[in-house]
Amino acid sequence: MNNPFNLNDTESYLRWREQKLAAAPASIEELVVEVRDPRALTPSEHAALAERVRRCNMAIYASTVPDEDTEITRLLGRQFGLHRLDANWLAGEDGVSSLRVINDGTRQHYIPYTDRPIKWHTDGYYNPPERQILAMALHFVRPAASGGETRLMDHEMAYLLLRDENPAYIAALSAPDAMTIPSREDEYDGVREAQSGPVFSLNRDGSLHMRYTARTRSIEWKQDAATREAVAALTRLLASDTPHIFRSRMESGMGLLCNNVLHERAAFLDDAAIPRLLYRARYSERITDEPFKSWT
Repeated sequence: MNNPFNLNDTESYLRWREQKLAAAPASIEELVVEVRDPRALTPSEHAALAERVRRCNMAIYASTVPDEDTEITRLLGRQFGLHRLDANWLAGEDGVSSLRVINDGTRQHYIPYTDRPIKWHTDGYYNPPERQILAMALHFVRPAASGGETRLMDHEMAYLLLRDENPAYIAALSAPDAMTIPSREDEYDGVREAQSGPVFSLNRDGSLHMRYTARTRSIEWKQDAATREAVAALTRLLASDTPHIFRSRMESGMGLLCNNVLHERAAFLDDAAIPRLLYRARYSERITDEPFKSWT
């Protein structure tokens, strides 16, 4: 079967590459869709968000919905075929995580619940293969008083740019033992087995999946020259001024719908009276192009 992500299928790759570059957004503004209520999109709002996801695996919506309601992310996801939530143990009973600064209890030990920067990653990079995170929905209830900028990059574009630079980078990062999250046992997580796997792999439908973290602690890279060179190339790409990295400071009522693209978060300062809050829903399926359904 032809697949642009097969290093031996140059013809399919070149066709896909041409289409991908032609459709690539030139600015963050091209990703933004104004919506009335993400819980109940109109057909035109749904179509606009779906079109952006097809182009670059992500879309940003802007609404004026002020509600503190985790159903926002769940109902948004359902409208794009997302039903199987990956509910980590720190999420709420409905499987949605409420991310805010927490200074006591277990959550204070995890970076998403702090005001510290979060380096480039895809979500669930520490999960076993059967629990890969393929899509994600975020809804911002309140921004930080300052800082907290989000940076985003389509993982398919990262693949394209790395493959153009040197296909050997893709080969190294596709090895089944390219990246390992070591086993650990502590008072917060309990026991977690080591998880080895590739950075780039294919989903069952032939789409591209990326598993990555820029963390230098609790991460082990395959110790060979090819992998070291590939990781260094990816690090350079994510630190570059490529126009394919988008920057946004999400405001109240805004949200992100994506096929688990690369993302990072800057450090921020909170206002104790109105602290930063966002909801995160993570899914074990990709966003679909299924016909629009109203969930009202």
